[in-house]
Amino acid sequence: MEKAGLVLEGGGMRGVFTSGALELLLEKDIQLPYIIGVSAGACNAASYVSRQAGRNKAVTVGYAGHPDYISLKRLLRYGELFNMDLIFDRIPNNENPFNYEQFFSSSQEFYVGVTDCYTGETLYYEKSELRKDFNMILRASSSLPMVAPFVDYKGRRLLDGGISDPIPIKRSITDGNKKHVIILTQQSGYQKTPAKRGMWYFRRKYKDCPGLVKIVQERYEIYNEALLQVKKLEQEGKAFVLRPESLFDVGRTERKAWKLEKLYQHGYEMMKEREEELLAFLKS
Repeated sequence: MEKAGLVLEGGGMRGVFTSGALELLLEKDIQLPYIIGVSAGACNAASYVSRQAGRNKAVTVGYAGHPDYISLKRLLRYGELFNMDLIFDRIPNNENPFNYEQFFSSSQEFYVGVTDCYTGETLYYEKSELRKDFNMILRASSSLPMVAPFVDYKGRRLLDGGISDPIPIKRSITDGNKKHVIILTQQSGYQKTPAKRGMWYFRRKYKDCPGLVKIVQERYEIYNEALLQVKKLEQEGKAFVLRPESLFDVGRTERKAWKLEKLYQHGYEMMKEREEELLAFLKS
C-alpha cells in the first residue's frame, strides 16, 4: 500500500458527517497512517487517533442541547458563540475524558492546521509537538473570527485553520502521501462565493491583522481551487472522496440534535456502503 493520508475538512456542526464516517473506520479497525485536519475535522480526528468509539457523537450530538454549548448570550458577553472552555477543557478533561495516553502513543502522524492572523499563513502542528498544548491548538483551529477570540500561542495570534487552508490536501501531498482519503462537509457542486456582506466591519475589527483580512477576502478562491484539486486527484485515481449527499439543513452552528443525528448517520452509512471500495483503493 502506498502512503495514504486522511484529509478532513472543517465545517462547524456539519462535521458530524465526518464523525459518522470515522466511526465506521473505528469499528472496522481501518487506521490510516497519516491524518491532517482543520477545525471540526481536526477535533473529529483526535478521537479517531485515540480510538474512542462513540466519543465524537457524544461530544457533539450529545451536547447540542446544552445551554452553554452554543449561546448568543455568551457571544454578547464573552465574544464567543461556542463555549470554548467547555469544549476544550471541561469535556475532554472531566465530562467525557479524552484518552491522551492512547493518542500520544499512537504511531499515526496527526497534523492540526491553524491560521496565523498577522501573516495569513497556515501553521501545522504535529501531535508529538503538543503534549502540553494539544487542547489549546485544537481550540485555535476551531476559533472562527467574529464569533471567537484569538488564541495567543508562542508570540502568534491564531484562529481557525479552515480560514487559510479549508481542505488541507496540498500539505498531505507535500508530506509524501500518494493516495488521499478526503472527507468533505459540503455537497457535490458546492462553490464558495466572495465574502462581501460586512467586510467593511471585518476590516475595521481586524485592522491589526492584515494577513487575516487578506486571506478572508481570498478564501473563496482558495476553497474553490482546493475543490478542483480534489476533483483532479479523484479522476486520476489518487483520491477516495466522501461527501454528503444531503446536509439535512444542518448549518455551522446547528443545535437541533435530531438534525445532527441524521447527518451523523448519513456519514456512517455512506462510509459503510463504500467500505469495500475504500479498502480496494488503499490496497491498490
